[in-house]
Amino acid sequence: MADIILTSNEVSAIDNKLDNINMSAVFGGSKVIKKEGVIMIFYFTATGNSLYVAKCIDENSVSIPQVIKNSSIYSDNQIGIVCPVYCGEIPNTVKEFLKKSKFDTKYMYLILTYGNSASDCPEFTYNEFKALGINFDYIDTVHCVDNYLPVFDMAEEKKIDKDTDAQIAHVIKNIRLMKKGVPTATDADRKLHKQVATLNKIIPSFNNGKMIKITDKCIGCKVCEKVCPTGNIIVLTDYAQRRSKKCEYCLACVHACPQKAIIIKHEKNKNERYMNENVSLDEIIKSNFQNRRKCNE
Repeated sequence: MADIILTSNEVSAIDNKLDNINMSAVFGGSKVIKKEGVIMIFYFTATGNSLYVAKCIDENSVSIPQVIKNSSIYSDNQIGIVCPVYCGEIPNTVKEFLKKSKFDTKYMYLILTYGNSASDCPEFTYNEFKALGINFDYIDTVHCVDNYLPVFDMAEEKKIDKDTDAQIAHVIKNIRLMKKGVPTATDADRKLHKQVATLNKIIPSFNNGKMIKITDKCIGCKVCEKVCPTGNIIVLTDYAQRRSKKCEYCLACVHACPQKAIIIKHEKNKNERYMNENVSLDEIIKSNFQNRRKCNE
């Protein structure tokens, strides 16, 4: 079968309109090529920070959860990834996407959104994927609201001016100039990452979603089902439930629940939630909704 050549608008159209279709089946596993001259950006978002950054770089950005089922080759002059930092690393969903895809580009970059600390994530991710044959020419970070409820009070976080827009402008300028470089981590950054990784191994519930609890306040509105980037929540008999233990612990479900029916066992402020003010709930749903209706999938 011949290679399929997609413009950026066509890639976005697939993202927008074919959410419920396995594209690899549609295209027969064909190579997917993007026409040169248009920036190709893939993003992962939970509460909108990374989506906002991706939109600022280019409106035709593509949600990773909507294309991760494909094994494709992406080709463009520039290819970018925008995603958050979770415990010193990029989300597992993003790692899976990078590992199963091929990228043909003159310039590949990674923009990381973070709240409290990015630790050594730029350096760690660069080395991790260089070993797998993926070379990031440029990695940078953007400081945003930290949505990690067990540690941070969202009311207080939202008051902090983290100069996010200025950092985004700086990143965009560097991308346009095709700047190269990866931040070198400090010993303290590396130590922090190792400490968190050790904690996750000793206490898996710290970061695997087990602390997420769906309470009897649930009215079955399905918002949680639609914002989950891994399709791990389903509403049955008007009550939300998790499909499996697999979880990014991105907290999209907790933050988006209009009833505050989904909680974390230990929260700084159980009455406050967060969504990036420049992003709508509909945009996050469009980015993440998997429409997996069978509970035993």
